[in-house]
Amino acid sequence: EKIKARQDVIVQIANDSKERLKVELKEQAKTKPFITNLIVQGMLMLLEDKVEVRCRAADDALVTSCLAGAQDQYAKAIEAQTGAKKSCVLSIDTQTKLSADCLGGVVLACQGGTITIDNTVESRMGLVLEQAKPTIRRLLFHGGQN
Repeated sequence: EKIKARQDVIVQIANDSKERLKVELKEQAKTKPFITNLIVQGMLMLLEDKVEVRCRAADDALVTSCLAGAQDQYAKAIEAQTGAKKSCVLSIDTQTKLSADCLGGVVLACQGGTITIDNTVESRMGLVLEQAKPTIRRLLFHGGQN
């Protein structure tokens, strides 16, 4: 019963975080750099010459406006870290869209969609929450005993 109550609190924290993110992501001044960074991080994991970016249909214009900046940041990061010049051509995947009810973010795909990097808001939030669980338990439950 104690474990269930603790799990319920963590689920509530996740739900509250989603609601807060919905509000924050409505501000394009914050969203554009965020999406650009998600794209660049995915590109750095893939290290491919051509990458398709999948997003919600509602985010097509926003994500399209991020592509040139992401390509530039990627080239600069590769050169700074390796000294090599490398570029990547990004394009919007017009066939595969993310679900309209997801919070946003991007999925990067290459090699005909056989390799993907999930940088959606939900995916990133899940990773952060999983990494933060020990800290959340310690802060909320005095010592983090399960």
